[in-house]
Amino acid sequence: MHLWCISFRKHPAQKNNCVQHTRGAGMKTKLWLLGSTLSLLFVTPAQAANTEGWYVSVEGGGVWVDEWEHLRTKITKCGPVTTLAEASFATGWGALAAVGYGLQHWRVEFEGGYRSNELDSYSKGGKTYDDVSGELTQATAMLNVIYDVPLGEKLSLGIGVGAGGDFTGLSLNFPWHGVDHDDWQFAYQGLAGLNYALTSSLAMYVNYRYLNVKSDAFDAAPNLIIDGDDFQKHTATLGLRYAFAPPLRAAPMAPPAPPQPAAPVEREFLIFFGFNKSNLTAQALATVRQAATAAQQNGTAKIRVVGHTDRAGSLSYNRALSMRRAGTVKDALIVEGVMGSAIAIAGRGEGEPIVPTADGAREPQNRRVKITF
Repeated sequence: MHLWCISFRKHPAQKNNCVQHTRGAGMKTKLWLLGSTLSLLFVTPAQAANTEGWYVSVEGGGVWVDEWEHLRTKITKCGPVTTLAEASFATGWGALAAVGYGLQHWRVEFEGGYRSNELDSYSKGGKTYDDVSGELTQATAMLNVIYDVPLGEKLSLGIGVGAGGDFTGLSLNFPWHGVDHDDWQFAYQGLAGLNYALTSSLAMYVNYRYLNVKSDAFDAAPNLIIDGDDFQKHTATLGLRYAFAPPLRAAPMAPPAPPQPAAPVEREFLIFFGFNKSNLTAQALATVRQAATAAQQNGTAKIRVVGHTDRAGSLSYNRALSMRRAGTVKDALIVEGVMGSAIAIAGRGEGEPIVPTADGAREPQNRRVKITF
């Protein structure tokens, strides 16, 4: 069914209307969907599969509209006469595109969309009219906030909410008169979808959207006012998302080392990590303590801590993971008495492996942090 949103001017005679219509039959369902969406935003993921930096996306699919009940109030010489009517719409199509920015597991995006549905049936006062045709078209401009919950190395669940404007055109061709109206109206939505990483930059996804559009009464024809429930739409789409490379984060600069009479022999220590981990094991902590003791004994003024990962996961995620590992080692060195100002950290991601592997391979020797001074 077609969604449409139209502002209107209340007719003075409408205050005499004695026919009442209870709306909001689907309000409990809408509140449940919105509450479920918000509660899932705070799920703590076991693994991360982030989209960082700018991205664009396109998608398309089917559109369904809930049956739309409305009141038709005709102003006559004897006063207003109100009749309950219902419109049903056939399955339609929709296309959407978005541009957004991701940080860690969060994404904020601006979404534009277009949906179209043909009228399927129309009833008024309990009688169905087969000779009524029509079309409902809808253009939306929404601002969405989405949280990606990792489900695996390449799979994630995206859950979000959005709000914005809806411009819908409604045309109904009755034997006795026609309706042709369009206007902007407020709309909000909840969305959920599965994302699958095809490459480090390209992801395929399927999405479901529940869209609610506020509906106001409007003058449909001379002496005729139509006033209905809010419109509710459901959209299922298949899409592609392309992520541009995120900006590189510069490592903190260490203060210049004081002049040394002679360059000391460079020392090197390697700390290894578990898959997708940045915490220190007991063995790794012992190596950190050895490095801290050696640095203090040598009076080292500059220590370099560089994080690395294997080639499982996206480039942007591995770059961030290598920085977290380097930060964990730096914090441990400070606990062991090394001055934080003497430590410079950097993250190389998967770019400098000890053991060359194919993309996506998990190699324990590549999941490391190297300390040199």
